[in-house]
Amino acid sequence: MNMIDTIKKHIAEVEAFATTKTEEIEQFRIKYLGKKGLLNEFFAEFKSVPNGQKKEFGQVVNQLKNAAQDKVNALKAKLEASEESKGSYGDLSRPGAPIALGARHPISIVKNKIIDIFSRIGFNVSEGPEIEDDWHNFTALNLPEYHPARDMQDTFFIQTDPDILLRTHTSSVQVRYMENNKPPIRTISPGRVYRNEAISARSHCFFHQVEGLYVDKGVSFADLKQTLQYFTTEMFGKSKIRLRPSYFPFTEPSAEVDVYWGLETETDYKMTKGTGWLEIMGCGMVDPNVLENCGIDSSEYSGFAFGMGIDRIALLLHQIPDIRMFSENDIRFLDQFKSAD
Repeated sequence: MNMIDTIKKHIAEVEAFATTKTEEIEQFRIKYLGKKGLLNEFFAEFKSVPNGQKKEFGQVVNQLKNAAQDKVNALKAKLEASEESKGSYGDLSRPGAPIALGARHPISIVKNKIIDIFSRIGFNVSEGPEIEDDWHNFTALNLPEYHPARDMQDTFFIQTDPDILLRTHTSSVQVRYMENNKPPIRTISPGRVYRNEAISARSHCFFHQVEGLYVDKGVSFADLKQTLQYFTTEMFGKSKIRLRPSYFPFTEPSAEVDVYWGLETETDYKMTKGTGWLEIMGCGMVDPNVLENCGIDSSEYSGFAFGMGIDRIALLLHQIPDIRMFSENDIRFLDQFKSAD
């Protein structure tokens, strides 16, 4: 048997070789592809092959080399696939793969906490559209056309219809709720609102609010103060509040609510500008005109309303320096809230 026939015999053996053991695959590789393997021996014999057989000899040697390499690759891939399958599903005593823990957005964390606090005293949750009409966003709230107080809220109008806009507050939800429900009414309206403001570390063109409404017979300003006292104690752990006279077109009288945050740290001084007091919301008794616009008899019913910015409270509670971080979806920022409720 000449050298070419010997190589062809090895090619047949390579193609027929099969095993499921790592050791045997390695021995096979060394036998043919190792530094002292048969292939190197055959290549060394090339110089002694007659000139007329060199071409055929070179072809069969290359064929043996390719067949051996392909066989080793195929056997290793099959073995790895078998081990992976066995490792994943064969051993039922293995601990399960850890499931990645998601994180609630800080806005959602604060919103859910506010909802939970007010739900304990009978407030339900109402929602409405973010694209509103002029009546529900302004006119029904004692802000008729050309009313100067409209300048307090820089508005995004829909150009194709000047009567349609992006809501500037969730008070529009309260109007819709009063139009469709009879007193007693006790509801809070969380949601996203839009105002045409310059974007900075402290303000954005969209943000989130929670507004509350209570309408019934004999509702007084004392009821409002007691409700807000309960909320600030539950939300911040601070029981000392003050109400300062203010102005809102849809409430009369109106007030700003401050909570006494204290002056224990340098951050407290910065947040409260050295006063210890921190403004958290606006409130007031619902203007009789608003009740009448919504079909409620103001001579029989009265009510109070309040509104607060979720973003501002989230900045405060979590010591977040820039409001823009809420909308950038940076996973490094969001991952910090995995342990939050």
